[in-house]
Amino acid sequence: MSTVIEQIQQEISKLETRVAKSNVGRIVSIADAVAKVDGLSAAMYNEMIEFPGNVFGIALNLEEDYVGVVILGDCQNLKEGDEAKTTGRLLSVPVGKELLGRVVDALGRPVDGKGVINTKEVYPVEKIAPGILPRQSVNQPLQTGITGIDAMIPIGRGQRELIIGDRSTGKTSIAIDAIINQAKINRQGLLNGDASFRPVYSIYVAIGQKNANIARLIKVLEEANALEYTVVVSASASDNPANQYIAPYSGTAIGEYFMENGMDALVIYDDLSKHATAYRQISLVLKRPSGREAFPGDIFYLHSRLLERSARLDGNHGGGSLTALPIIETQAGDISAYIPTNVISITDGQIFLETDLFNQGVRPAISIGISVSRVGSAAQIKPLKQVAGKLKLEMAQYRELAAFAQFGSDLDARTKHQLERGSRFMEVFKQSNFNPKPVEIQIAILWTVQNGFFDSIEVLNIQKAVTNLEDFLSSAKQHVLQGILQEGSLSDSVINELKGAVEEWKLTFAS
Repeated sequence: MSTVIEQIQQEISKLETRVAKSNVGRIVSIADAVAKVDGLSAAMYNEMIEFPGNVFGIALNLEEDYVGVVILGDCQNLKEGDEAKTTGRLLSVPVGKELLGRVVDALGRPVDGKGVINTKEVYPVEKIAPGILPRQSVNQPLQTGITGIDAMIPIGRGQRELIIGDRSTGKTSIAIDAIINQAKINRQGLLNGDASFRPVYSIYVAIGQKNANIARLIKVLEEANALEYTVVVSASASDNPANQYIAPYSGTAIGEYFMENGMDALVIYDDLSKHATAYRQISLVLKRPSGREAFPGDIFYLHSRLLERSARLDGNHGGGSLTALPIIETQAGDISAYIPTNVISITDGQIFLETDLFNQGVRPAISIGISVSRVGSAAQIKPLKQVAGKLKLEMAQYRELAAFAQFGSDLDARTKHQLERGSRFMEVFKQSNFNPKPVEIQIAILWTVQNGFFDSIEVLNIQKAVTNLEDFLSSAKQHVLQGILQEGSLSDSVINELKGAVEEWKLTFAS
């Protein structure tokens, strides 16, 4: 009898008799995943609003008569008159290493059928970017494995480098190459047991893409053993505009976890053109005033507050970094359009892909003249800096000379030599998809071309020669490649070893 009385007393002690205050309203109208809610007088901007059936939305419009709420997820069962209440919370997503190797939606919920993700932390989707004082300059390389980019348009950890070009010019391929290369470097670094090695974790955000394309991309990452170091955030074309709007911010929050815990992360937004379109759609339904091309007035702020969150923090703040590779799709190569110019002005450089080059078989189709990295050689290791110092200028000059030489006028010996050398470099820069090259191989190949070892080989055979030389160095002269990295520069001893190896290869190669 006493135990029953004790249990009753315990239950009575747990009883809360205080009044719980809740701000509750009703849906006045709902269309295109946007609800107008009456009665939410205490709602805050960007606050999560709860609807029946465990459906959530975000308060984006705080007007005098109603609150405009963008609904996340499935809103088919919601109707006029349904109850809505404030939660007092900002929208947050789960973060942590537990997400690696998984595919999640814009709210961090798994969509790959591999079960629940048990994370320990959540981060707010929207967050103020680090200020000036916690940041430090970008001087650590983030190698993509693409020779043309690593040599002439280097990317550093903490940088924001825009990938821009028309549809189907290979923008996503560059981003995926970068992810695969990080995974390769991670495995090699962990294999070597280097205590100072810092892996780079990747976050790929797919915005408004076909589900089939996202599935194909995941398969590529799996086959390259890169998915184990990657989080895929999917907001496909079949998702509502709100999910597409939120997805890049969620991906950034996942990346910020790594940055703020002293690790390095790479986030790819594919692509921000579709992100801007989704935001325009939401804004038009919310009856916000529209401006140029029907975009709302805060469209610049949409991307600036996203990309400014990428940074390299100083030692007092953990020394982590978040590198961003946003992708923008242009129409007929017009980089002066509204959204492209906005994002160009926010980022630290751009890799411009040209349709004409792509159609000529130059892959990746990088336009050297327009592409630029505002971090420059600060984000290159010294031996690569030594071979690539004047390369970008020389290649830009070659493109101009090649256009002039088409008129068939007589050329002097120096110009002919420049054209011959430039055409060989163009062949060297051609690279197949999902096949990133280690930096020591890139250095060896560039040095070989610069020092005239490819001059006697026909241009048509250059790619064959490059592949052959790579195989020769990787199999028979591994110590030469290791020497390039260990020495930290192209010293006389390293150059002599490299020269000897290339001369030995030249005797065996039949052009």
